[in-house]
This record gives sequence, C-alpha cells and structure tokens, in this order.
Amino acid sequence: MRWTSRVRFLFLMPAVIWVLAFTVFPLGYSLYIAFHKIEQKVEVTREKVPVVDEHGEPVLTKSGKPRTRNIVHKNEVSTSEFIGGFNFERLINDPQVWSAVRVTAIFVGVAVPLQLSLGFLLALLFNQHLFGRPALRAVMILPIFATPIAVGYLFFTIFYEEGGPLGFLGIPFLSNPDWALFSIILVDVWQWTPFCFLVFLAALQGLPDELYEAARIDGASAFDMITKVLLPLLQPTIFIVLLLRLAEALKLFDIPFALTGGGPGIATQSYSFLAFRTGLRFFDLGYASAMAYGLLIIVMIIVTLFFRRLRESYE
Repeated sequence: MRWTSRVRFLFLMPAVIWVLAFTVFPLGYSLYIAFHKIEQKVEVTREKVPVVDEHGEPVLTKSGKPRTRNIVHKNEVSTSEFIGGFNFERLINDPQVWSAVRVTAIFVGVAVPLQLSLGFLLALLFNQHLFGRPALRAVMILPIFATPIAVGYLFFTIFYEEGGPLGFLGIPFLSNPDWALFSIILVDVWQWTPFCFLVFLAALQGLPDELYEAARIDGASAFDMITKVLLPLLQPTIFIVLLLRLAEALKLFDIPFALTGGGPGIATQSYSFLAFRTGLRFFDLGYASAMAYGLLIIVMIIVTLFFRRLRESYE
C-alpha cells in the first residue's frame, strides 16, 4: 500500500511541477513587478585595444607607438525600483486605459449577446428533423477549430478594400474606426457562435420529449414553448455559456492583433492589446503587470457574481 501511494504521487508530480512553473510562479512574479518600476537600458562602454597584424605582433605608428582601436560594448541592464501602488494609481488615471476599456466594453456588450442569441436560435433550428442534419452540424462547428490569429489574417484578406472579395462594396472595413470595431465583432461572432450553438444543442437534446408533448397538450404556442419551457430549463446552461464567453471576450487580443493592429489609431485597441504593447513593445513591464492584474480582478468579480447567481438558481 505504501509503494502504491508513492507511485500515485510520482504520477502527480509532472502536473504539480507544471502548475507551479507555469501558473503559480508567473502569477507571483507578475504581482511582484507590478509594485516595481522596471527599466531596461543599454549601457555603452568603449575599450581601446592594440591593433595586431596577422602574426599577432602589435602594429606601430610612424612615431613608434602601438596603434589602437576602439571596441564598443553594449550591455543590456535591467533595473528594478520599488514604487508601491503607483502603477495601479497610474492605471486609474491613464486615458489610454479608459479608451481600451471602452473598446473592450463595446465589444463584449455587442458580441457576446449576439453569439448567445444566434447560437440558441440555431440550436432550436437544428433540434428539428432536418435533411442532412449531421453534415450541416459538422459544417457549423468548423470555425471553432481555427486559431484566432489565422482567422484574423483570413478576414484581413476578405475585408481588404483594394482587391479583396468584399472590396466592391466600398465599405472601409479596416480604415474607418467604427467599421473596424464592427469588423472585429463580426469576426468574433462568426468564430464563437458555433460554440454556443453546440452547447445549447446538446442541452436541448438532453431534455425529455415528454416536456414538449405536455406543453403542446396544454396549448402552448411556439413562443410560449421557448420563453416558458425551454429558457427556464436551460438557465444553468445559459449562465455557464455566458460566463465562458464573457471571460474569453474580456481577454480580446488575437483578432485585433491580426486584423487591425489596434487601429486605425487606437480605435480597436482592446485592454489586453494595450497591456501587450505596454509590456512587450515599450518594455514598461511593471505597468503592464498592473494592467494584467486589473483585468484579473474584473474577471474574478464577474465569475464570482455569476457563480453566486448560478448557486441561487439551483437552490
């Protein structure tokens, strides 16, 4: 028995190391640098060295002195200075942050409800007896398996105004700020509506047929069937799907990165994209970590509220 328990811990060890190395340590270290000002500088030093010939002998000038040359050394130096909560105070007062929050809020407020609504309606449609339903269902879920970066570059070619497939429409999909944000929402809805559709379809097919028959006997219309029978029964599923899509949509990064680059200007610069630029392009790592923890706090509040509401619905 003792040997068996040791083997069990041996098999668990890779997972424990993985969690500690790629979850716990990054969280702790990013929290540490969020309270510091991290600066990366390049120190340049010059050193005089004698010039030698092919035999290793020093080369002399006409006056008989050894000839020298300058060698430039460049060293990257990283400095860390504890500044307390200054990065979080700066986060609250930064207009770029509030602009990114606005872009993210518009995206979440439009894209997520659209995905849930379209997914639910498509699930209702595919829950009926349709010709070729298995093949159509397989085609419907294909966008889920594409990576967001690839999807962004794909739609970049589709929305391209000069020579793109939709160029004849004359719509500035990527050059106009409002249309650029609309394009990002459209691409995200195209990719993630099938996920909502798949979950809702599985939930609908798990309901017993007796519920539908009892509702029809009671004279319920199609609208009553949806609002008074299906939606109340699917409430836990709807909450779970909404929670998953909210948590993912708040981290919007891939599609703006590939499709618009955050532009035109900062019209499509999401909160996560701003944190990426701050940390990995401008190398303000402490401020970028504070941004990341700000997003983490928001997501944790939303998740807590939704789980509390879900628990109340079960009780």
